[in-house]
Amino acid sequence: MSATGLDLFDKSLHTTNSWLDETTETIGPDRRLAWKVLSIVLRKVRDRLTVTQMAHLSAQLPLIVRGAFYDQYEPARQPESYNTADEFLQEVQKWLTDTRTIGADDAVAAVFAMLNRHISPGEIGKVRQALPKGIRSLWPEPEPVFADSPV
Repeated sequence: MSATGLDLFDKSLHTTNSWLDETTETIGPDRRLAWKVLSIVLRKVRDRLTVTQMAHLSAQLPLIVRGAFYDQYEPARQPESYNTADEFLQEVQKWLTDTRTIGADDAVAAVFAMLNRHISPGEIGKVRQALPKGIRSLWPEPEPVFADSPV
């Protein structure tokens, strides 16, 4: 039975829950923390992208996650000026101060790994390339996708 009666919302809810489940596998079983980590890391990436780049990335996010991605968006402030891995991690950590102890490095690693599994490799490559080298160093390249070999 449909949770909402609208396929678009049901699919988004299912996908969002799946992403949160994957995130909790890395950071622990707290789904509220997983949502916060996912939201914060996505917004901090967003804040380093141009409007066009962020629009392309957001198109591949589930509708519910896309809402978090655009939450607190201030176009006049894009892109932000943090460039190094340390500056990026400090920005993430500022927003994690009211949660149980989780390091920004663990939060970022969990989200980047999960995004690598769900966003197209081409889009991940474009986003990574758009980020300053220091921040890009935190985001591992996605595993190559190979076509099935003929039997």
